[in-house]
This record gives sequence, C-alpha cells and structure tokens, in this order.
Amino acid sequence: MPYHTIMFSYTQCRAFGCNKAALNPLPNDEHFCLLHSPNQEEAKRNIRQYVLSNETIVGLVADGVSFSDVDFSGKKFYGCSFRHCSFSNIKTVGCRCRLSVFDFSVFTDCSFLDSKMQFSSFGGAAFSHVLFTGSDMVQNNFNGITAYQSSFDDSDLYNSRFVRAKLINTSLRNCNIKKAIFYELETQDVSFKMSNTREALFDKSGSALMNDENATDDWMV
Repeated sequence: MPYHTIMFSYTQCRAFGCNKAALNPLPNDEHFCLLHSPNQEEAKRNIRQYVLSNETIVGLVADGVSFSDVDFSGKKFYGCSFRHCSFSNIKTVGCRCRLSVFDFSVFTDCSFLDSKMQFSSFGGAAFSHVLFTGSDMVQNNFNGITAYQSSFDDSDLYNSRFVRAKLINTSLRNCNIKKAIFYELETQDVSFKMSNTREALFDKSGSALMNDENATDDWMV
C-alpha cells in the first residue's frame, strides 16, 4: 500500500497495523519502518551509507534515523522523508533540498550555509544553535518549530509559514519575509532588523507593523 507525502509515494511498513512509511532503500526489499526492522542498527547503517555514497538522493525514507558529524555539502535531496530524525554537528554548504519532510526532527549544532531548501516541511522541528545563513528557504513550513540561538540571517523566506513557532535568541536579519506568516508567534530576544516586516503577516488582520505608523523594519521582539 503506498504511503503518500507531498508529491511522492512510499511503501507502507509491512508490520501488521503499522501505517508508517518503510525505510528506503534497504536490501532484500524488507519494507519495514525503523521500529519494526528486524535489525535496526544495520538498517540505520545502510541508510547513512546510502546518503554518504550518493550526491543526488531521490525518494529516501530515513524516518527515525540519526545523523551525526556528517558533511552534506553539495548533496541534493528530492522527495525525501526525515521525520523524527536527529541531526547533530551537520556541516554543509550549498545543500539542495526540495519537496522533503523533516517534521518533528531535532537539529543541534548544525550549519546549512548557502543552501536551497524549498517547498519542504519542518513542522514541529527543534533547532538549537543552527545556522541557515544566506539560504533560499522559499515556501517552507516551519509551523510549530522551536528555535534556540539559531540564525536565518540573509535568507529568502518568501511565503514560508511560522505559525505558532517559538523563537528564542534567534535572528531573522536582512531576510526576505514577503508573504511569510508568523501568526501566534512566541518570541524572546528575536531580531528582524533590515527584513521587510511590512510585507509579512504577524496578525490575521494584516501585518502588525503595517498598522503601526511608528514602526520600522528594524524590529526586535
């Protein structure tokens, strides 16, 4: 039975009653998710080795797998699923990612400099000391994320969504946030300095800054 996400179909885990996507690729067509894999450690190793060995990666399902001390520079991910993964000390420049899902994943001490991560979802993800500086992050879903001491500086966040996001000591300076949605945003020491805040939506009735005659784009909350 196919498991659908965005525009791609994945094979459903063959374990009885499980509706998760099966890890892919795995040898011998096992078709199990990580939880039901007969050998979880081997499955993790196979997934990690596949990522390290290929520059262009399409349709990968790595849900629940952890990645640490890996360089993703120059890699291209299309239609991949990284739900509930953990990423630690990932260093990359120029990574490409489209139509991929990172929902509820945890990112710690990672840098994705000058990357293009478009039309992808990070719903409910947690970021701690993560840099997306100088990246193209157009039309992404950041709903419900928690970001701590992280940076989106100098990035294009056009039409992305940060509904109910929690941003702490996080910077969105000099960003294009035209049509970005920040409804019910929770912030602490967050800077939007030099970003086009008047073209973003902070309230369902329109941009909070557009309705403030004394507001400037050098906004800190």
